[in-house]
Amino acid sequence: MAIPLHDDNPSGQFPILTVLLIAINIFVFALIQPHEATKDFVFSYEHAVIPCEIRDHAPLSEAELVSGVCGRTRVTVGGETYGERPLASAKNIWLAMLTSMFLHGSWLHLLGNMLFLWVFGNNIEERFGKVGFLVFFAAAGIVATIAQVLVEPGSTIPIVGASGAIAGVMGAYLVLFPRARILTWWPMFVILVVYIPAAVVLGLWFLMQFAIDPNSGVAWAAHVGGFLFGAFVALLLRSHLKPLPVVAGRSGTTTPVKRRPLKPHPNPAPSAPNYMPPSSPVVFDQSGLDDWGPPKLPPHSGPEREWRPLEPPDD
Repeated sequence: MAIPLHDDNPSGQFPILTVLLIAINIFVFALIQPHEATKDFVFSYEHAVIPCEIRDHAPLSEAELVSGVCGRTRVTVGGETYGERPLASAKNIWLAMLTSMFLHGSWLHLLGNMLFLWVFGNNIEERFGKVGFLVFFAAAGIVATIAQVLVEPGSTIPIVGASGAIAGVMGAYLVLFPRARILTWWPMFVILVVYIPAAVVLGLWFLMQFAIDPNSGVAWAAHVGGFLFGAFVALLLRSHLKPLPVVAGRSGTTTPVKRRPLKPHPNPAPSAPNYMPPSSPVVFDQSGLDDWGPPKLPPHSGPEREWRPLEPPDD
């Protein structure tokens, strides 16, 4: 899998919201999420979105959790019976569609997502504006969750991570900056770090989602849904988004740069006079034309002289 490290598409402003989203994700994982296995398990079921809950519009029951079957009302395991009592009765399943975007399964999961958000998020924030980017990011995450629910509506496994929303950012980047060059690391037999067009990097990433094993625990449908949503929104709003300022080193933009009109110089140079308006008749002064030719010597006024060649003196 290609890992993007940097792009040659510098932002003309500090990406405050992109940095803020990264900081919130790191803060939640480091200081709020429990890191003890049992507590983290319970925390995820209390705050993350679960497809079965969205399908049934109700929190997951104990029987559904223990059996792993959505809709199960009663199950007995080890002589103990579990019924329809909700696992987290106070859970807001719709709010969980947002909170789950700030939960992650591991440091590797978190740092990988934040790397993709940093590489692609700053330029999308610049084009969409602060408020527009925040709304777009949240909408992409919700659409990505719905896509995963449609593919696995009976799943009782929590969906955690910001990858669906970040996939939306990547889809928008593909539409708005297809020719931007991405410094990419290819972890193959040798260390290969090269600049590759964004259309190639993001196109390959999108196609690779269909090769993911459905039983791997990766929400591939959320990636696909978020990516397509981001690309569609960017196509729909491309002509209405904020124009890019002129920034040194930027490449691959598809929107012309809007430049401010030049101000007049305070001391403008004098313009050439209009010697001959087009409507004026053309008149030439022909005086002296008859005197053209080689210069004439003035007439000789002294006595006539005879010119002879010099002769050598007599010895």
